[in-house]
Amino acid sequence: MFQNDELQFYPTPKSLAERAWAKFKNRAFCRVLEPSAGDGALIKEYPHWSESFHYRPPVDAIEIDITKHEALRKLGVDVVGIDFLEFQSAPIYSHCILNPPFRVGVQHALKAWDILWDGEIVAILNAESLRNAFSNDRQRLLQLIAKHGEVEFIADAFKGEDVEREADVEVALVYLRKEANLENDIFGNMLDGLDQDDESAERIAAEFQQRHDIALPASFIENRVSTFDAAVRAMKAAVFAEANASHYETLLGQTMAQRIDRKAVDPAKTTDYVRGEVETRYAKLKDAAWSGILRSSNVTSRLSSKAQKRVESEFEQIKKLDFSVKTIYGFLTGIVESRGQIQLDMAFDVFHSITEYWTDNTVFFKGWKSNDKHRTCGFRIKTTRFVLPRNGTWCRELDWDAMQRLRDFDKVFAMLDGKVTPEVSLEELFTKHFNALCNGERLSGSYFDVRYYPGAQTIHFFPNKKLNLVDRLNRLVGKHRQWLPPSDDDVTVNFWQGYDKAEKMNEDMQRKIKKGWYGDSPIKTLMHSRNEKERQAAVDRIVPAIEETMRENKISPIFLTLENKSPQMLLLEAA
Repeated sequence: MFQNDELQFYPTPKSLAERAWAKFKNRAFCRVLEPSAGDGALIKEYPHWSESFHYRPPVDAIEIDITKHEALRKLGVDVVGIDFLEFQSAPIYSHCILNPPFRVGVQHALKAWDILWDGEIVAILNAESLRNAFSNDRQRLLQLIAKHGEVEFIADAFKGEDVEREADVEVALVYLRKEANLENDIFGNMLDGLDQDDESAERIAAEFQQRHDIALPASFIENRVSTFDAAVRAMKAAVFAEANASHYETLLGQTMAQRIDRKAVDPAKTTDYVRGEVETRYAKLKDAAWSGILRSSNVTSRLSSKAQKRVESEFEQIKKLDFSVKTIYGFLTGIVESRGQIQLDMAFDVFHSITEYWTDNTVFFKGWKSNDKHRTCGFRIKTTRFVLPRNGTWCRELDWDAMQRLRDFDKVFAMLDGKVTPEVSLEELFTKHFNALCNGERLSGSYFDVRYYPGAQTIHFFPNKKLNLVDRLNRLVGKHRQWLPPSDDDVTVNFWQGYDKAEKMNEDMQRKIKKGWYGDSPIKTLMHSRNEKERQAAVDRIVPAIEETMRENKISPIFLTLENKSPQMLLLEAA
């Protein structure tokens, strides 16, 4: 694709993409780079891109618009960077094809030439960039074309039936072939330009640090990038040294032992060997580098176990990104900006872990949007006491799963309390005072009193009533599942009376549900079934029991919103 001066998106037409791919003379694609991928229009015309092709030489993409990354990944390509002008790992590629924004097209073509080690380049540029060579960059590109390639000018390339967005522009289809000299250039181009750009790193760090200093300090990130770059330089030097040694060893010929055993001399290591070895080792270094960032982030350290797994599940994509100051800050910024959703997911996880195991931990109430045609009911955690089963022991302590559940509780309830960690955590109670708990003592933490029953392997939690954090969790989950109204003022007093007294009415309500009912409990069906019809049938059984219990407690089960209510309607609801 290319973009005009206003950064509008112009996908590469199919016919132009096919002509660009046809320019490559070496059809043995090892690994391809597309530095301005857009939504993948150019990649889709890759000659090997077909469902029937059993092995697709890999394609990596760079795209500055992160909203297009998901579409690129769905094509089966790896997104390895955001800003091509800061990308450094092109030596692993045999081919580079690009249709960059025209205003920076020459810079992108020269960047591809500078960082490619051995391979071919095809670039779609504005013809005016070559015809009006007023700058040093344009003159240099013309010299490279004259010495190492060719150019074809195409009029009306962005006009025709296959053009998604038309533009009145003539393009230059540039082809360049860069050859590595394994013998004379063994420590040459491949190591050039890898020094850390300290000024650039400081500038990028300053740009992000003020807004996102909760993730990692700038000095830590810059040091990590510098260390990574040093490791990459050392790795590449080692691979080149191995290739160099192999070359001269081959020139010396066979050893006496090889002559006696009639063994052939190992062939000298080729450019394909160097490229493949660098690719493998570079991937390992990036994996280690990104893993270090993920482990060190102050944000991820506050995540629950399931939230961490969700972030880590994206790691296979994360570790393919170029390891630079800009991409690290971009990754951390994404975590910070999605923190609200992450925290909400953590709250859902804990709510689910309390309600899924034991239905007695929950109380039910009539949902605020219920009507005769579509009944809804919500449920919430008991604020007096709830019980968690399956807390086995191992070597005089709780097993790993039980301890992990307690750590998640500590993180989520501290979050609801506006803190990073509780002063007295559940984890601390069950590590430092486990013997006392096993002897039946009731111990107090910041948010719960707890009692442990080793024989039954159950923990009984008694929430701190002063803090009301379980109620906060109930209301947070209830509003997002639309069991509760968005605002406390959206419904009249009857709804909140039914909600607040649900725990006291719960026993009577459950007795009414079970009366005359055979088979699985509707409550268990609602909590555990994934069949929507079964769940709705359970709701239709539960809601009338809730309504009957409310009437017995002199609470009207009729819920009306405050909008457009007449005095007569309000009286009806209060009756």
